[in-house]
Amino acid sequence: MTTDSKHMDHYSYLERFLKLFADVQPREGITCLILIGNIFLVLTAYYLIKPVREGWLAISDIQGFSRLEVKAYSAFAQSVLLVGIMPLYALLAAKVSRRKLILSVGGSFAAILVLFWLAQPGLVLGAIPFSGIAFYLFVGIFSVTLVAQFWAFCSDLYGPERGKRLFPIVAVGAAAGAVAGSWFGEKLVRLETLDAFDLILIAIVPLAAALAMAMWSDRRGTYGSPSEWTTTRWDEPAAPSNEGPYSLIFRHRYLTVTALVILTFSWVVASGDNILFGVVQDSLQVDLADLASDPAQFSAALKEATTVFYGELFFWVNLLTLVIQAFFVSRIMQFGGMRLLLLTTPIVSLAAYATMAFAPILGLIKLVKVAENASNYSVNNTARHMLWLPTTKEMLYQAKPTVDTVFVRLGDGLAALTILIGTRVVTLSNKDFVIVNLCLVLVWIGLTVYLYREHRRWSESAAKTAPLPIPR
Repeated sequence: MTTDSKHMDHYSYLERFLKLFADVQPREGITCLILIGNIFLVLTAYYLIKPVREGWLAISDIQGFSRLEVKAYSAFAQSVLLVGIMPLYALLAAKVSRRKLILSVGGSFAAILVLFWLAQPGLVLGAIPFSGIAFYLFVGIFSVTLVAQFWAFCSDLYGPERGKRLFPIVAVGAAAGAVAGSWFGEKLVRLETLDAFDLILIAIVPLAAALAMAMWSDRRGTYGSPSEWTTTRWDEPAAPSNEGPYSLIFRHRYLTVTALVILTFSWVVASGDNILFGVVQDSLQVDLADLASDPAQFSAALKEATTVFYGELFFWVNLLTLVIQAFFVSRIMQFGGMRLLLLTTPIVSLAAYATMAFAPILGLIKLVKVAENASNYSVNNTARHMLWLPTTKEMLYQAKPTVDTVFVRLGDGLAALTILIGTRVVTLSNKDFVIVNLCLVLVWIGLTVYLYREHRRWSESAAKTAPLPIPR
């Protein structure tokens, strides 16, 4: 055995540790750890501002609309915005390198966070109309865009073979970041020296650190000694051509089915979130009824109580997500492959909404939503990102961000339409909304079975006719 081959077969202490969670090979440990840290920081930043979004929205009244309707319709507005934004994102991806793309998008989001902090009620300009709704729209776009961009970059960096092995452990960083962000957010918002809106500024710190780590991993490549394959990607545009995201999605059946599955699951999860939000608001208004004579005090208390409730909810969701991601996702993949990975979350959702239909109690609804969201953020998210491993660079940087943003938010929009019909056209109870969700879950399962078949066909075809280059 040569000296070089001995070095290739040597596992560092870091790689031996990481191998407890996934099939990490020699010399892959440092870059893998950097990517774990990268997505950890992105999710930390997001979960610092997510409870602020809920609290700000809770005090954003619109004449003639309930708070549940305001939340649902704001989600629909996100999809409308993203339909126009994503072709511009695709155009930028076709002109600049992946490094410049990441810096441009992340830096723009950081600047917008500063502007929203300045726009908070009572700081500089008083109460700006619809500012809470605008922030809700921004946070939704912030989360899906940065996360989709990160996983496109990971797919580009690793290629299909390494991605299948390493995505489950990289995703542990996302789960851990969500736990850290929600935990810190919950603790910080309780401090008398900080206002909930200060979390917006604090979130810029992990966001900036995440951008720095992205640059580091881009320079290192998979092994830390960049090959010609890696250095070529430094100067090439992220997406070498600009066919356009919607053209790519609707020209390839595999991408079309992927988009439909993501739209359906988003519809299900958003509808469940809307049901929970409505129950929470009804419950809190009863608890705070003694403050109703003082609108200002009632509004402040409602905002604070909503922020605290969701901070606690997100903490438990993310803690369970971390456990599932670290110890179960890789093993689910090894045991049942992509089929089991894709079907786990819709089956969990089916059980959750069946339970909610027969026992619509706040505590139980909270419990089953924790289970559903944890499965979504761990098992389902890993499966969604692995679907893109055998695709081209154009698909990664143009179609994937569009599917993970526009179609996710279109699902939210359909959930809003469900609320509109269920409150304005016909009168539906919470139980009726749950039954609607049960029907949607069955559609989700059917589409997922078809998607798995398409994934297998696409992967086999790509491997035979046009295999992607593997970084060395």
